[in-house]
Amino acid sequence: MEGVESMNGIPDPDEFRAEARAWLATVARPRPPEGEWGTGDDSVAVFENWSAEQEREHTERIRCWERTRFDHGWGALSWPEEFNGRGLPGSYEQLYLAEESGFEVPRRTELFPVTRQLVAPAIGIWGTPEQKARWIRPMLRTDELACQLFSETEAGSDLAAVRTRAVRDGDRWVLNGHKVWTSGAGVATWGVAVCRTDAEVPKHAGITVFLVRMDAPGVTVRPIRQMTGGSSFNEVYLDDVVVPDTDRLGEVGQGWRVTLTVLAAERLDSGSLGLGNADRAVELARHLPRPLTGAERHRAADLFVRTLVQRIIGLRVTAALVAGREPGAEASVGKLYATETMRRTSDLALQLLGPSLVADTGQWGTYAWTEHLLGAPGYSIAGGTDEIQRNILAERVLGLPKEAR
Repeated sequence: MEGVESMNGIPDPDEFRAEARAWLATVARPRPPEGEWGTGDDSVAVFENWSAEQEREHTERIRCWERTRFDHGWGALSWPEEFNGRGLPGSYEQLYLAEESGFEVPRRTELFPVTRQLVAPAIGIWGTPEQKARWIRPMLRTDELACQLFSETEAGSDLAAVRTRAVRDGDRWVLNGHKVWTSGAGVATWGVAVCRTDAEVPKHAGITVFLVRMDAPGVTVRPIRQMTGGSSFNEVYLDDVVVPDTDRLGEVGQGWRVTLTVLAAERLDSGSLGLGNADRAVELARHLPRPLTGAERHRAADLFVRTLVQRIIGLRVTAALVAGREPGAEASVGKLYATETMRRTSDLALQLLGPSLVADTGQWGTYAWTEHLLGAPGYSIAGGTDEIQRNILAERVLGLPKEAR
């Protein structure tokens, strides 16, 4: 990686992209050139519809790619050298991904950004030196993968109302409870569990976070069947699961702060949600085998402009991170904008395809869109509901007190 460093140690962006492109060409095949519409995989699924065996196989393919990337210095760009990183600004990860999109590499499932972009940074902030040495590098390399054991049926959108209990027993804890909507639970090594450790204090003060081995005795994973037919999500039962105190993340009773760190990172990542499918919907409009109506042209143009604006919002979030600020408001704007983009993508596909969208005729790029239409509404809930994001903006941007809403 010589020859691309500037005076301050940060590569010139254009030279960095050229270097990334050159390296990618040595380990992956370029994607087919533009113009081959109607060939290849036409999936636009928001949530995967694999069987358990297919999920395991695809997870291993992604893991193999991520290890190759990490081992060659492209997998932890913004991390310090001690974790095989390069200490670059977060924006360089986006520059790299822009180049990677031009090559045939495995499409990442949600478990991978959860591990590398949510859990590993939370350990970097809240973990002990021993925990950082133990977990961060294996997670960045994806030798170990982590899922989120956050949501509960009784708590709804109020994560601080969790009921999963963790009771201390000497130098260990015993966990009992039920988590739901966990992506990747069947293939994850660890689960980040938000637990109640004190029921006598205000709910935000009685929470502690643990990393739980997903193969530990007492952990049961049950797939949840989606209306699209697959089982991306799972419910997880914790029955007398023993967790050593060394696997507690953060101080006892300070788990809400740890949880917010993970949630903030999840909202930052959600700003890029749906862009690939939105781009595909615009291409669908371009390749429709009939002239577009005026309303269809307007809707396609609106979606195209939205994708540009959403990418600009993502850059603003990245700029806030580089400046050392917590982009709370920017992240909420990005999350809201992304979920609306997904809704408008559904609207355009429905308008363009009409009845052919719901008839499985085998025609490429038609019935596949049902997976987007059925999956997209879920992201108005995931990572904090749209209502929660609006509350954040009301408080932090408009300065409105809670009673004024």
